[in-house]
Amino acid sequence: MTTPRPLGVWAATALVIGSMIGSGVFLLPATLAPYGAASLLGWAVSLTGALLLAATFSRLAVRWPHTGGPYAYTREAFGEAPGFAIAWSYWVSIWSGMAAISVAFAGSLGALFPSLTATPRRAAVCALAALWTCTLINLAGLREAGRAQVLLTALKLLPLLLFGLVALWWVGPDRYVPFNPSGQSLPQVIHTTVILTMWALCGLEVATVPAGAIRDPARTIPRATVLGTLLAGLATLLACTVVIGLVPGDVLKASGAPMAEAATHTWGPAAGKAMAALAAVSILGAINGWVLVCAQVSLAAARDGVFPSVFARCDPRGTPVIGVLVGSSLATGLVIASYSRTLVALFTFILLISTSAILLPYAASSAAWLRRGNGGGRSVAALALLYSLYALAGAGMEALAWGAVLLLAGVPVYLWQQRQRAKRQP
Repeated sequence: MTTPRPLGVWAATALVIGSMIGSGVFLLPATLAPYGAASLLGWAVSLTGALLLAATFSRLAVRWPHTGGPYAYTREAFGEAPGFAIAWSYWVSIWSGMAAISVAFAGSLGALFPSLTATPRRAAVCALAALWTCTLINLAGLREAGRAQVLLTALKLLPLLLFGLVALWWVGPDRYVPFNPSGQSLPQVIHTTVILTMWALCGLEVATVPAGAIRDPARTIPRATVLGTLLAGLATLLACTVVIGLVPGDVLKASGAPMAEAATHTWGPAAGKAMAALAAVSILGAINGWVLVCAQVSLAAARDGVFPSVFARCDPRGTPVIGVLVGSSLATGLVIASYSRTLVALFTFILLISTSAILLPYAASSAAWLRRGNGGGRSVAALALLYSLYALAGAGMEALAWGAVLLLAGVPVYLWQQRQRAKRQP
């Protein structure tokens, strides 16, 4: 039976841009506020690293045009056990990222309707409503999810670029003084802000994950990956830089919708409401893309016998229903378990866990090209590997400890799969 390939170049590019431009651009300025303009140095490192990774993933997609992205590349280069570890880590990063993005949606909705997020419990309910709305869209089928992604991406990319360019006229050099208000040394600030800003660039690889559902993947995926990373990276960098320059640091630190706060400070309440609405649409697009990717990762791993076979079951429309439902349920559990934190604290906590978990697959994918890649690009892959490890080291002990616990939680699953496979063998 021929596998349907409903995702073309526009849908694949929209998947990259839509997955990257989400919670990061709209809530990250609050997380970066303590570091002031010094965070721009972290941005410079992260964007360079993201482009190195995008170039590496483009080559990997041509070398191994298989569904699964980082998992598939690691399995081809290093074998089944490392492949499982990366599949599990990547899967964890995606569903925990879905939780973080949903929390950011609640922040934007709160700027429009403050009563909806007046308490942590109400904010959690709003976050989960957004998550399950996107879950239902994905359950309707890959083609419908792809169309929704194109529409939601178009609704946010151009207004976001317009906001950043127009708002530059209201920002002067004096707005970035002091350059480093954190009290930390500049190397410390750069290291810390690299992993924070990397959150806004996570998703650059997502076009490689549903490769089996993409038309002409050897051509489409590299184009979508590089173009999507460049457009989303520049738009996000511009917007975050402008927000830090427009809103006082003490106000920005506690804001659940910093971009809406910036628009309100500059042009009045109506502009703030419009920006909050744009943020809500943008973040909804990111959730939609990540739900799709989460299910595709577990589908690829299950087809290879690495994840339980139940994840490989698809409905007649080709939707891996169990993968969609399990990923969304785990993200729901993470939001419920942590909802008592303030909105910004909750977002930062989940952000660090998710980014730490995704940097390991990034590093493994770069190493896969160094081990089994053919042709050029080895120096690019080596730099991408070094960048991934550098960013990972900046996550902090708490986030790394949580990441290690979640990674170790996959060991029983792997052992169970090995045992089941041994039973089936004569």
